[in-house]
Amino acid sequence: MFNVKIVTPEAPVRSFETEQINIVTPNGEMGILSNHMPLVTMLNISIMTSILNGSREKYAIAGGVLFFKNNEATILSDAVEHEGDIDLARAEHAKQRAEERLRSKDPEIDAKRAQIALLKALNRIDIGK
Repeated sequence: MFNVKIVTPEAPVRSFETEQINIVTPNGEMGILSNHMPLVTMLNISIMTSILNGSREKYAIAGGVLFFKNNEATILSDAVEHEGDIDLARAEHAKQRAEERLRSKDPEIDAKRAQIALLKALNRIDIGK
């Protein structure tokens, strides 16, 4: 078992004990168990899972950084949502807005920012289903 702390700019989101977390980094998928070597890695916009007593929980991660040392994982991210907290209607609306921005010919639209917003919305929708 090890402790996981999830922190966003607004406030700590959640802290829990787990047997394992699965994350997606720029180098691929990774599972972390107790007594893992110290680690600092970037996180992709992706699904993180935690496993405790055979039960799997999912989180929508909006990218960020994971620090692991001495059986404590700290995740710093702009946004993290537990699968039970995702507002599917809001995520669908965010997807539509991002798609509209990407289709727009307006030179004021930041296409890279719209693409990131679309990826975050699709990630939340995938988990929220």
